[in-house]
Amino acid sequence: MNVLSVRNLSKAYGGVQAVSNVSFEVAAGELLALIGPNGAGKTTCFNLLNGQLEADSGTVTFEGRPLTGLKPREIWRLGVGRTFQITATFCSMTVRENVQMALLSHHGRLGSLTSVATHMYVDEADALLDRVGMVAQAGRNCAVLAYGDLKRMELAVALANQPRLLLMDEPTAGMAPRERNALMQLAAGLARDDRIAILFTEHDMDVVFAHAHRIIVLAGGELIAQGRPDEVRAHPKVREVYLGAGTTYGAAHETAGGLTHA
Repeated sequence: MNVLSVRNLSKAYGGVQAVSNVSFEVAAGELLALIGPNGAGKTTCFNLLNGQLEADSGTVTFEGRPLTGLKPREIWRLGVGRTFQITATFCSMTVRENVQMALLSHHGRLGSLTSVATHMYVDEADALLDRVGMVAQAGRNCAVLAYGDLKRMELAVALANQPRLLLMDEPTAGMAPRERNALMQLAAGLARDDRIAILFTEHDMDVVFAHAHRIIVLAGGELIAQGRPDEVRAHPKVREVYLGAGTTYGAAHETAGGLTHA
């Protein structure tokens, strides 16, 4: 079953077409990677999906319900979670308190007194932190966490509203290779076990080709290829965009990452 359906989505800034007639679907339990060179339109596409930007044309449908015109908070309440390229946390709070804040919002209890709120949804917060391997650090202040741990905590926050669709914008940015694979294995487990549809952008092609079930490729705001990893890897237009006609193998290999791997 398709959880997200995007049809002919377009957005322009003045004379620049950031996203042009893009269409794709994401099914329950699927990890779909959205890749493309810098300026391809990936972040604009994400911002159109969760209501931060208004599309010029096209439709976005979540579980059969149009999302057009809805605000980000309204879309979040429907069951669409998001993580960001640059992690945003309440640095003065503990790991557990950050997740509690998301749970309070999900349950409509943000107006609770602070003295009461600190004791609410503790077990639920710890259960989410346990899922992402962070429960042992629940009482630590976010300001002292390593970046990889912040990314895990952000994922726990994103899971607080029990999403059926999760948008992950550069989830492994700034992480060491081992941390990257661990986080994506965790995401794959969530997709499989909870049937969450996951759409993610990523610059690390090794991560993309190791974990994505399908891949869609943007270039200049247009969808130029989509399919299984092996199909996308062999697509001539994708190789042209990533490698360039006159690029030497060594530089191309470094630029394209997993695209050139056998």
